[in-house]
Amino acid sequence: VKQEGLRFVEQELQNITISDLHGKEGQFHYNISQVRVTDLHLASSDLNFQPQQHLVFNINNASISLRFRRQLLYWFFYDIGSINASADGVHVHTVLRLAKDEAGRPKISNITCNASIARMHAGFSGTLRKVYEFLSTFIITGMRYLLSQQICPSLEHASLVLLNSLLAGWPVRNYVDEHIGIDYSLLRDPSISSDNLDLDFKGMFFPRVREDQELENHAVEPVIKETERMVYVAFSEYFFDSAMLAYFQAGVLNIELQGEKVPKDLEVLLRATFFGTIFMLSPSVDAPLRLVLQVSAPPRCIIKPSGTSVSVSAFLNISLVPPDRPPVQLSSMAMETKLSAKVFLQEKALRVQLDLRRYVWGPVGARGRSCPHPTHGCSLPSRFRIYSKQSALESLALFSLQAPLKTLLQLTIMPIINERTKKGVQIPLPEGMDFTREVVTNHAGFLTVGADLHFSKGLREVIEKYRPVPTAAAYPSSQPAEPTEPSLDPGSL
Repeated sequence: VKQEGLRFVEQELQNITISDLHGKEGQFHYNISQVRVTDLHLASSDLNFQPQQHLVFNINNASISLRFRRQLLYWFFYDIGSINASADGVHVHTVLRLAKDEAGRPKISNITCNASIARMHAGFSGTLRKVYEFLSTFIITGMRYLLSQQICPSLEHASLVLLNSLLAGWPVRNYVDEHIGIDYSLLRDPSISSDNLDLDFKGMFFPRVREDQELENHAVEPVIKETERMVYVAFSEYFFDSAMLAYFQAGVLNIELQGEKVPKDLEVLLRATFFGTIFMLSPSVDAPLRLVLQVSAPPRCIIKPSGTSVSVSAFLNISLVPPDRPPVQLSSMAMETKLSAKVFLQEKALRVQLDLRRYVWGPVGARGRSCPHPTHGCSLPSRFRIYSKQSALESLALFSLQAPLKTLLQLTIMPIINERTKKGVQIPLPEGMDFTREVVTNHAGFLTVGADLHFSKGLREVIEKYRPVPTAAAYPSSQPAEPTEPSLDPGSL
């Protein structure tokens, strides 16, 4: 982060614009124009956290090389040309105060800056070199003052305008899909200690039909103690529960399969085993089968050090749909299941893969086995139970159907569900930043995703991509003007 910040500062200082300098000392008239920075050498820089809300950026003992155009008149001698100058011992002390804006995004609310230049030199040549050396003090003093006065305004513009324009695009409230959205807005101003920068996000999903919905948070407050990675994002059970509640309220936690869409193995099992036992129906009954699997209550997420699971209660309604006749409901089963969940990070998206298998390994201590994929997290054992809502006899018949039905649901229904969750949800990270070396760790009531940061794009590249095209009147160009042929009229000085 410090290296990318330093590169951004270098780019800003290279675009410094310095006003023309002109004056008169006795019979000596001078005009300095078209000043531009030709080289920067930032020998020492540092970025530090300063409690409670500040970032401190220091540049020490830097040097800046300049080139500018001269027009000089001494008595009747007139001279034009270019001058190379260098500013040495440049020191810049900048303090940025972080806060949250009205939309809940982080922003730079204030900046204090101090800049100084210890020494400045200029190299003169030409027929009036001796005169220049005698009178250079006036020019050098003026240039040193103008340069030092432009450093802080340049950095203030870079912070309060350019960096804030980048932070203004921070995705804190977005739609996940056509059904739900997520609110990542900050709950309070960023908090800074001597070692950490902490951002406390809301992390709540909402149904798009009720965007103003608020869900009270009763989950465990995440506490991040890991330090092996640059960035850690903690997700409590509240994060996942709000997602499932939003989907439930949007009315999309159901699956309907009819006719040819019903998996053949599942249809044969139901017709031969279940219907043959309960309803004395022939397996060859010529009527399409319809299955409606509907979640009856918002699912709940359970996060433990040993893994993550999701508890689901649902109804499975089974009907025959004869052609040109009303549907005939055969059974309505109640299902209670605990799905094992594998949470992982991929391309800045937090993704969840659900599983109904009999057992998924957990960390060391769970049945004496270790987690085979510690970087992707581990899952708790799954559980599955079905019973009839209509009669005890039917519930008894379902007992023998439980194991094969669970297997078929895993093979047929779970791929459909996981296809819906495949996209995942984006973690709020500005464009141009990516995660590397991701690791997921479970705790009691929350999990953490740790990663290192990688800048795939420079700060200026992202800023230039989204900033509006400036107009010449509103935003004068920071590039030096093309050299023009100097006037030979001494009065122009």
